[in-house]
Amino acid sequence: MASGTTAGLSSQRPNGEKAPRHPTEGLCRYQSESETDIVPTSKSLSRLCSRDDEERAAALEQLTESVLICLGLDRPGSNRLSQKTLLHLLQLSLSCPLREVRERSTELLRAAQEQGVAVPRALASGPSAFIPAKQILMEGLDQDILIESFLSLGRVDHITMVMALHPAYLTCFLKTQHALLEMDGPLPRHWRHYIAVMAAARHHCSYLVQQHSTGFLEAGGEESWLSGLDQAPTKLRSLQTLNKLMAHRPWLITQQHIQALVCPGADPRWSLAELIHAIVVMAQAHSLCSFVWGCGLHPEPNHIGGFTFQPSSPSHVPRSPHSPAHEDGRQELVDGAMEVEVLMKRMVELQQQQEEECTQEEIITRFERERSESIPTAVVRGAPPDLVRRLVEEPEFRYEDFAPRGEHSPTTMRAQDYSWEDHGYSLVNRLLPDMGQHLDEKFQVVSNMTYHRMAMHEGVDTYTLRKALWNYIHCLYGIRYDDYDYGSVNVLLERSLKVFVKTMACHPEQTTARIYHDFWKHFRHSEKVHANLIVMEARLQAALLYTLRAITHYMR
Repeated sequence: MASGTTAGLSSQRPNGEKAPRHPTEGLCRYQSESETDIVPTSKSLSRLCSRDDEERAAALEQLTESVLICLGLDRPGSNRLSQKTLLHLLQLSLSCPLREVRERSTELLRAAQEQGVAVPRALASGPSAFIPAKQILMEGLDQDILIESFLSLGRVDHITMVMALHPAYLTCFLKTQHALLEMDGPLPRHWRHYIAVMAAARHHCSYLVQQHSTGFLEAGGEESWLSGLDQAPTKLRSLQTLNKLMAHRPWLITQQHIQALVCPGADPRWSLAELIHAIVVMAQAHSLCSFVWGCGLHPEPNHIGGFTFQPSSPSHVPRSPHSPAHEDGRQELVDGAMEVEVLMKRMVELQQQQEEECTQEEIITRFERERSESIPTAVVRGAPPDLVRRLVEEPEFRYEDFAPRGEHSPTTMRAQDYSWEDHGYSLVNRLLPDMGQHLDEKFQVVSNMTYHRMAMHEGVDTYTLRKALWNYIHCLYGIRYDDYDYGSVNVLLERSLKVFVKTMACHPEQTTARIYHDFWKHFRHSEKVHANLIVMEARLQAALLYTLRAITHYMR
């Protein structure tokens, strides 16, 4: 998802040519039928991301001059602004945290429109279909971290804007993404993005498929690979079994799956370092799909489905299908307030009972009760778009409830036997230096992050609620903590919250606005985003634990 620091860099195109260094090179050119546009990317516009104010101002002036030259020559047979250039200006006008860049991009689009150029407009207002844009701004985006993101990555995408409600988490998330996708490692950069594309396609997440496809092409990837998995190298296609298991049923992963990829004689053969890199990329992409779907993220303005060249109709503003109509808002406020009070009371009671110990038999019984509880989920969405469908093998392979009963069923994983802290962290760090540290920081930040408030209450200790969320997700994945009383899950997580969590963690592509709005009705949206982050990271760790355990067994 993330790109590296872009200042002063040039990109490599799939045909081997160097992309222009200058931010205005390639913005307009003569276009014949046999030629394709050279369009601005985050790298060819790198001077706009300079940390030097004067350099950035000069780049902005040159961008302006180049666009105006194009507009002056905008006639058949001459230079003209490309669609991708217009879309890039649209994205800058909507999301760039630097006011001067945002306002200038808006002015250039207006100037183009006045010259008769069909300019695009975003189909959505704000980054999320579930969270009103005004409320995101009201809850307070950290402008410093958004500016840092733009200067480092060349953009501020919808993921970043929503995560910016929690700056401490966003900082370590961006750091991990950069290390995983851009820094030195055993896999070439375009392979990393392609593996992320394969992973995102499992959850029909066209948002991430498009984002990583762009990263793949900018890193020098062959465009034909994106037309179908059969066009990719055999070595990448050999990850498909592991990819589908990690995405939907990681408890089925065994050392035989690892052996088939890394043992001598495997064709093609993965080294353990390459494989662990691919595994972390896949796990990160799968879990990020949960966040994208769980927050109802709109396509980016330059994504397919994110823009239109049709003018808006001021007389008709259609209601968003993502916005549920509530017939009795006042009653809902009352019910939501009562929900908060009940939850507060239950948290206090549980904290007072913490000294009481449960027997192992009671813990196992309560764990099984939570794991086997029937939680309904939404109707499966329709077929994914072509750009996603052609990148998925065995689309019918989906999540099924973890079921330890039966002759061929998997065994519950006891956290005491294989944990991230005691086993996974060191294995990742040994095979992919520093990545264990990056992942561990994310896990720690999201688990410990608290603002000591809950809905309208301040000074609240939310530890028991955060712990219940994390352990419930691991419970869904068949991971049991012998020192945790699973009765707390049933006390703290009411049914509508369980529906949201299970949908998001296990089949995020089925998340709907109603599922999002039905839980925690009196909570801030930032608190719901916090819950999303916990689901995302708990799911990531669960998938890693099963896969890393299989690697450990293979290495013995």
